Amino acid sequence: MNRSFILILLVTLPLSGFAADPIPFESQLQLEGRVAFTEGPAWHPDGNVYFSDIANNRIMRRDVNGEIHVFRTPSGRTNGIVFDRQGRLLCCEGGGLDSNRRITRTELNGTITVLADRHRGGKFNSPNDLAIDSKGRIYFTDPRYGDRSDMQQRDTDDRSIEGVYRIDEVGKVARIITHEVDRPNGILVSPNDKYLYVADNVNDGPNALGGNRKLWQFDLNADGTIEPASRKLLFDWGTDRGPDGMAMDVEGRLYAAAGFNFPKPPIETANKHKAGIYVIAPKGGLLQFIPVPADMITNCTFGDTDRKTLYITAGHKLWSIRTSTPGVSVWPMND
Repeated sequence: MNRSFILILLVTLPLSGFAADPIPFESQLQLEGRVAFTEGPAWHPDGNVYFSDIANNRIMRRDVNGEIHVFRTPSGRTNGIVFDRQGRLLCCEGGGLDSNRRITRTELNGTITVLADRHRGGKFNSPNDLAIDSKGRIYFTDPRYGDRSDMQQRDTDDRSIEGVYRIDEVGKVARIITHEVDRPNGILVSPNDKYLYVADNVNDGPNALGGNRKLWQFDLNADGTIEPASRKLLFDWGTDRGPDGMAMDVEGRLYAAAGFNFPKPPIETANKHKAGIYVIAPKGGLLQFIPVPADMITNCTFGDTDRKTLYITAGHKLWSIRTSTPGVSVWPMND
């Protein structure tokens, strides 16, 4: 496949306490593949990059030669994906109104195991993104974008719940966030299991005007629960498109996919935060911005043998850019 190169201007803010800018000045954003509506992605140590093509209900694989293949179809309209510590692919199958909405695991022999598809008797809303802690427990977000008529997760006051859940083993699911986040999207666990990061992105529905477009940090307890009072704001996108998927480098910096290039009134209006990757300091605040010339930008992950390539899904394309610092990966684990 021919590779297209796009020169970009890296917007960098003063750094302190870090060896180098996260993205070298000479780095170029590179087009790696084109499908319909990309999400994911997840890097495999054999050199393949897997990513979701939601619109066409499939999971794609980009091989080491740059060729794009269909890995699985139908895929349950999979959104976020990640490899676990045994090299099995975990998927958030968002489905549709009449579809399964579940977390699945593709075993090494290709069979599909359903890890969770409901909580307390009710179907999930639309599993969106997931992360794994050092004990192998799975955390996933369950927002609902679009039609909200069949939401089955409700609290004791009959309010709809867009929650965050933890899977300890097949079929054993606990809700760890109920209303502490308005609409959880991207999710990440710090390598030491100290923090849980949740992207809060309300951009449609009854509360869209003035809704949260924020990145939160929570203290994560040893038992896999959070401390609600520990909630800390790391970055706020105001009335622009908020954060989606995230990745982290070994220095604890967060790489959040967010923003848009064209206003979408009346919900997303300010247009101060362009589409791209926002590099957020461990204690909050913007360090660097990587513009991406595509709406909508959805997710990112680190890959390659040195873990210094950031793969980005945006629009109907898979992109990549080289970084100065290796990223954190679940599998294979960082040295």
